[in-house]
Amino acid sequence: MEGGNSNNNPEDLVVGCLLSIRTTLGDEFEGQVVTFDRPSNILVLQEPSKHGPRRNIRLLKANYIKEFTFLGQAEDPLDPTNCFLDLTALQAREEVAIRQAEADAERIGVGVTSEAQSIFDALSKTLPVRWDKTVIVVMNDVRVSSPYHPDSVIGGTPAANERVKKVVNMFLFLFVMVYLNVCIVKYIILLLLHGFMIHFYETTLASAK
Repeated sequence: MEGGNSNNNPEDLVVGCLLSIRTTLGDEFEGQVVTFDRPSNILVLQEPSKHGPRRNIRLLKANYIKEFTFLGQAEDPLDPTNCFLDLTALQAREEVAIRQAEADAERIGVGVTSEAQSIFDALSKTLPVRWDKTVIVVMNDVRVSSPYHPDSVIGGTPAANERVKKVVNMFLFLFVMVYLNVCIVKYIILLLLHGFMIHFYETTLASAK
C-alpha cells in the first residue's frame, strides 16, 4: 500500500501509520494515526511541528476524508519514551492559573452583602483594593466599612478619601435610580391591572343587566 491510495476506510488503518490526507473541503496535510474512535467516527492524527519536538493534534471526522495515501509505518505515537512533555512550561502555566485563582478568590468578600461586593468591584476598576474581613481597604489607607456609605469612608489622605467617597456615592446613586425605575415599572403595571379589572367589572355588570 505504500505510495498508493487505500480503500479510504479509516478502520483499516493501524496506529502509527503515516498518511497524506485530502479532505472534502480541499485541505491537504500529512499526519500519523494516533487512534480511530469508531463511535464518533473521528480519526485522531498528530502532525509534525516546525518548532522542535512538539506535535499538533488534529481530530478529523472520517466522512470528511476524500482520499488518503499511505506513506509508511512509524513507531507507536503513544509510546511514552517518545512523547515530549515540556514540564517547565506546564508547571509555569499551573502556577499562573493558581495565582489567578487565588487573586480571584481574594476579591470575593465573605459575609458581606451584594451591594458591598458591587462597591468593591466598582472601586477595583480604578484603584487597588482588598478585603479586611468585611471592610474594604483602598490603597492600603482608606477603609470603607458597613453600611458602605460615604460617611463610612475613613482614613487616607484628603484627596484619596474624597475620591473613594465619590465612587461610593456614585454607586449608591445608581443603585437608587435602578431601584426607583423598578418601583415605577411595578407601579405602572399595577395601574394597568387596576384599570383592566375596573373595565372587566364594568363590562360584567353591563352584561348582567
